[in-house]
Amino acid sequence: MRIVRAWNVSRDSLLGDRIRVANTHWTRLRGMLGRPNLDPGEGLLLDPCQSVHMYWMRYALDVAFLAEDGAVVAVYNELQPSRLSGRHNDAVRALELRAGTLEQSGTQVGDRIELKPVDI
Repeated sequence: MRIVRAWNVSRDSLLGDRIRVANTHWTRLRGMLGRPNLDPGEGLLLDPCQSVHMYWMRYALDVAFLAEDGAVVAVYNELQPSRLSGRHNDAVRALELRAGTLEQSGTQVGDRIELKPVDI
């Protein structure tokens, strides 16, 4: 599975350096289900994605929805298990991170997130 680094260019802040990319039907469908809570720096990039659900999850996640150019179009801080995000028609992908990451970095709508491949 491909790994990327997510950098909030607007805040000069690293969001994660071990972000797995889920870009097939099956990897997006599975998402974070059945996986242990994320360590700092870990996450999942769902591509394409305009909404997420937290059914069957055991822990909260931060979610940032991104436009094609990396602009943040919606932010969910600590989206709880059994909840749904809204649908964001202007989003093309969703970045799921350890709960607290977006608040700690100050990430908000309008910020630009840069995604770069990580060599492993």
